[in-house]
Amino acid sequence: MTFALILACARNIVNGDRLVREGRWKVGWAPDLMLGYNVHDATLGIIGLGRIGSAVARRAKGFGMKILYYSRNRNPKLEQELGVTYAGLDELLIRSDYVSIHASMNSASHHMIDREKLDKMKKTAFLINTSRGQVTNEADLARALKSEQIAGAGLDVFEKEPLPKTSPLAKMKNVVLLPHIGSATHQTRSKMADVAAKNLLDVLDGKEPDPAFLVNPQVRSVRPLH
Repeated sequence: MTFALILACARNIVNGDRLVREGRWKVGWAPDLMLGYNVHDATLGIIGLGRIGSAVARRAKGFGMKILYYSRNRNPKLEQELGVTYAGLDELLIRSDYVSIHASMNSASHHMIDREKLDKMKKTAFLINTSRGQVTNEADLARALKSEQIAGAGLDVFEKEPLPKTSPLAKMKNVVLLPHIGSATHQTRSKMADVAAKNLLDVLDGKEPDPAFLVNPQVRSVRPLH
């Protein structure tokens, strides 16, 4: 989904589709028709090199992208494995052509990307968010898009969901908006259901659920399983 948004933003996929459907395509080919930006050999900045951020980095290698990452903790092992370079957040924003957010939501990441941070990005850069809407200050992002401080954005998450009809983002052509469908494939949703069912059965049987999926481990001190 991250790369779907990167490509859609970079190559005007949504606006091009709309142009054809609305019958506004008047010239078969033109040298300046819907010019976009290269993805190949561009610089991708990943905020949060966890499981998903690492998966995005692996896919970016197929596009020959230069990859920067920012996390609260450096990971030299992943740097070597993925061929990525650590950068401070400001440096990442300044250098990246595409900034992709994969940070968890907590007090430190709330509104991490605000007006000050957006002002550091290139005017030709795109912001991609498939993590949590609250990581970005949506009002500041709308201002940056309207003033063309950045080239565009691809968003699968928002501060308030569903996105209000009154949101200025809904009227902008330089942003691709999706209804929080990052995990919406038949295979992924089926696996999610299997995991939920297995963990439910484990708890009912007095077994510890898989720690990778235990959202509230503090409940153990209140009501032990055994």
